[in-house]
Amino acid sequence: MELEFVDIRVERDYFLIQGAGIFAPGIHLVSGRVGSGKTTLAMIAAGLKTPDSGRVKRHGIGSVMLSMQFPEQHLTGSTLESEIASWHLQPCPVLALAGLPGREKDDPFSLSRGELKRLHLACILSRRFDLLILDEPFSALDCREKMATADRIGSIRAGITLIFTHENQHLPRVDYLWEIRESALEFLGSVPDALVGWKNKPSVLADLHKRGVYPKNLSTADILEAACRTHD
Repeated sequence: MELEFVDIRVERDYFLIQGAGIFAPGIHLVSGRVGSGKTTLAMIAAGLKTPDSGRVKRHGIGSVMLSMQFPEQHLTGSTLESEIASWHLQPCPVLALAGLPGREKDDPFSLSRGELKRLHLACILSRRFDLLILDEPFSALDCREKMATADRIGSIRAGITLIFTHENQHLPRVDYLWEIRESALEFLGSVPDALVGWKNKPSVLADLHKRGVYPKNLSTADILEAACRTHD
């Protein structure tokens, strides 16, 4: 199973994004600043957008899911219960995971965006897909929920997961690291070795590297373990 970008390119006025590479099974973090082209790449990966040139190849991929940045774009149900049912899931465990127990009959639009994001992610992460594409999965979440969501994403053990985000403080364990640099998608390699060449790395990671300490991965637990080693 793999997803391949074959010399893709999208150009509009002053906007350009291009790249090539193969996404193998595992968790891929695609890091890039706001406006760098992450959503465009996510939509291309999902098959919802066609590049101006180049093409996308999918090998052995059956089910594909794109989680868009704004959760209201996914809504189809008039109650939380019907929304969850549209994902072929039972409401009680999903609502518990989202921190919204007992709210089956609530209107989804009565939720705050953060609550709606938690509901959407609870639905997404209760399913399994060959290709899961997460566009800014940490947006609208507070620090605690970002950490909880990162832990859940990092526990995915099947298929290909692509995380497109500018977030660099609360991240999951990942297998591969990519970065958008000067309008081009670049593959940095496998984690942890790829962390050294990451230009947009978190400040805490940059500080640890200056001290000659290298975390095993990007989760909060990995960063804290590495930070503790600086005091040994």
